[in-house]
Amino acid sequence: MIGLLGTLSMANSALQAQMTGVEVSGQNLANVNTTGYSRQRVNLATSSDIGTADGPEGTGVEVSSIEQTVNNLLNSQIQNQNSASGYWNSQQSALQSAQDGLNEFLSGTASSSTTGTTTDTSTGLSTQLSNLFSAFQSLAASPSSTSARQGLVSAAQSVSTSFNQISTQLGSLKTSLNNSLSDNVTSANKLLSDIAGLNKQISTSEFSGGTANDLRDEREQDLENLGSLVNFSSSTGTNGSVNVSIGGQTLVSGNQVADTLQTYSGTNGNLYVQTTTGGVPLNLTGGTMQGTIAARDGTLATLQNGMDTLAGTLISQVNTLHDAGYSMTGSTGANFFDGTDAGTITVNAALAANPSLIQASASATASGDNTVAMQLAQLASANETTLGGQTFQASYTQMVGAMGNDLATANSQVSTQSSVTQMLATQRSSVSGVSVDEEMTNLMSYQKAYEASSELVKTVDQMLETTLSMKS
Repeated sequence: MIGLLGTLSMANSALQAQMTGVEVSGQNLANVNTTGYSRQRVNLATSSDIGTADGPEGTGVEVSSIEQTVNNLLNSQIQNQNSASGYWNSQQSALQSAQDGLNEFLSGTASSSTTGTTTDTSTGLSTQLSNLFSAFQSLAASPSSTSARQGLVSAAQSVSTSFNQISTQLGSLKTSLNNSLSDNVTSANKLLSDIAGLNKQISTSEFSGGTANDLRDEREQDLENLGSLVNFSSSTGTNGSVNVSIGGQTLVSGNQVADTLQTYSGTNGNLYVQTTTGGVPLNLTGGTMQGTIAARDGTLATLQNGMDTLAGTLISQVNTLHDAGYSMTGSTGANFFDGTDAGTITVNAALAANPSLIQASASATASGDNTVAMQLAQLASANETTLGGQTFQASYTQMVGAMGNDLATANSQVSTQSSVTQMLATQRSSVSGVSVDEEMTNLMSYQKAYEASSELVKTVDQMLETTLSMKS
């Protein structure tokens, strides 16, 4: 038999085991609102028994482990969903910024169809194009009218200014997205360094046994934050470490940062991502970085190119007709517009200063002729080859509508991803989250067990006194 001293030792181990339970429950309660914390539990096991003449006799209880209640599959799914959410959130943000920045220049019909908001159509480019062709029509009706010529100059200047501002807004947004990509690369590199550092701490902490639960929680948060920035793959290394690869390139190997990320300038002047040491361009497949690149090089680049083509076609077609006409002074050969695209289009300064130089006549001697003015007005309904066989108005509406459709898709995907992420978070919370009621119940259970063990100590103490008094 284990005797009185063995029983006292059993009571002591019981006290220690229940105290550990109280401490772990207290840790859980203290971190009930800590982001990323996974609740812990104490696993108790009976101590090794000893053989006696009456058979094996127990020696009490001991703590076998303190473990996290985690579901690694859920963690992996959340990392992947973070990458998808980061991708669509960055797309949504970029396209929304484009719409917000260009709102006063977009036609109300095209804009409101994608966002449900009301836009002032009087300042929309669609309306201004219509006003321009109406001004050509007014000039055709009164080719000698000074007010009609001044009205045409004003309408043309409004169109030019809108094109210029749209181009500037899109250029500024592209610069902002490039800067955002650089910031994301810096953040990703910090997370890669932190993950490698935590791998080292975890390996050191777990070298003598046990699990570094809090460090693993911290590393999981870093992995999920990294997933929001860029899609990655991971594998379990030695000593509890996690290896991280992006685009097929190993960046974290055990305790070491094998390589980092950096931006580089592509042939189009935009920034992309590659490994720093290896210089390998990365084919990103998700996360905020890829979402930024996809929006910049996709929808926004298409819109910018479309605006340049629209402005360039307007410049070319108007100038071709205008150059062949004659002004009220008999001059000819002057361009109506200067520039080549949305960023450079402007009204010929000489015409703006002296509207009588507008070449509306097909005759050098008939200043009241309206042949050229009529041809210019008819451009409103002309199907232009460079615009895909569409009119100026239809081409513009299609461009803005396409951007609106892409924004609507991004909005829908963000909503879907949010629902999926919330569902996964709820599932993980049911596994790893701290329940105050459950922990309070555990706390009372450990407290009662501790009190009972203390009674055992008192009982053994009294029995020892009795035993000692028998010798006196």
